[in-house]
Amino acid sequence: MKITRIEAIPFAIPYRKPLRFASGEVTVADHVLVRVHTDDGVVGVAEAPPRPYTYGETQESIVAVVDKLFAPELLGLSLLEREVVHARMDRTVGNPAAKAAVDMAIWDALGRTLGVSVSQLQGGFTDRMRVSHMVGFAPDAEMVAETERVRDTYGISVFKVKVGRRPVELDVGACRALREALGPDVELYVDGNRGWTPSEAARALDAMADLGLTLSEELCPADDVLGRRWLTARTTVPTVADESATTPGEVTRELLDGAATMISIKTARTGFSTSQRILHQCEGLGAEVVMGNQIDGQIGTACTVAFGAAHRSSSQRAGELSNFLDMSDDLLTEPLEISGGELAVRPGPGIGIEIDPDKLARYRQDT
Repeated sequence: MKITRIEAIPFAIPYRKPLRFASGEVTVADHVLVRVHTDDGVVGVAEAPPRPYTYGETQESIVAVVDKLFAPELLGLSLLEREVVHARMDRTVGNPAAKAAVDMAIWDALGRTLGVSVSQLQGGFTDRMRVSHMVGFAPDAEMVAETERVRDTYGISVFKVKVGRRPVELDVGACRALREALGPDVELYVDGNRGWTPSEAARALDAMADLGLTLSEELCPADDVLGRRWLTARTTVPTVADESATTPGEVTRELLDGAATMISIKTARTGFSTSQRILHQCEGLGAEVVMGNQIDGQIGTACTVAFGAAHRSSSQRAGELSNFLDMSDDLLTEPLEISGGELAVRPGPGIGIEIDPDKLARYRQDT
């Protein structure tokens, strides 16, 4: 079970339409496929989605750090030496998506070697999760049409609405249009991607007080320390820390400072190993979690549902598991399928996915 080779393969797949939110816009999934090979002939896989406007990583930087820094330090280690793996990767600061993909590919290789699902290895609480769908910036009528289509096609009844535009009335109006069109039985929550000031966020939440929002995520920047604390204290809507809480230390600060009451866990940035640390940390502090999405493709989504379903706390809320629907294609031999508003953990060892070599050849960027 020793690591003999680590590959970082850049690939690019267009989105069906641009995805727009307060901190950026994406038109192409320019991701990195990470493959970990062992001396037993096993290959574990995972996906790294670069988000330069959030974490500073690019496709090129992820390939470079995996190839030049991580791989030389990890060759020869056993798949069981995950603490050593992280100790060596942590000599390099930052690079969360690159580290996460290496971690998850190692877990996938371990599961394949043992013939056991990664989700079972991590806890095996359930075999599926309810799905939440992200709704990006668009005219109100288009946002309503998208949510109705997703609800009617996939049975999804939980929607995360991107906000953070100015004036705030733009997003207040959009959320009101969604509530009126979808009715009271659909769950709505908002994500500002740090787009508003605390006072703007407070005004928006006040204006939407009758809409039954269940969560509000990253409405203003983490650097607005006193403003975030003030905002969280004055609202009854739970405040989710996402990109402001990417490490166990940041999670502690956000929760104990009163800047957040919940944490978004994203396997795309903390892998399986650090995500477990954060999840158990939140359980110890009595803070709820939600499984987030980094605009992952199907590989990353399979990782998210494997982790989220494995643990009781992370499986309670709907996970953000549908962004791959906006991609024009993917790399899997068997695509993920959302049915009845749920996504099942893939059966089989490891993460339960296989890469289609023809599709990889078509979309890879290094040949």
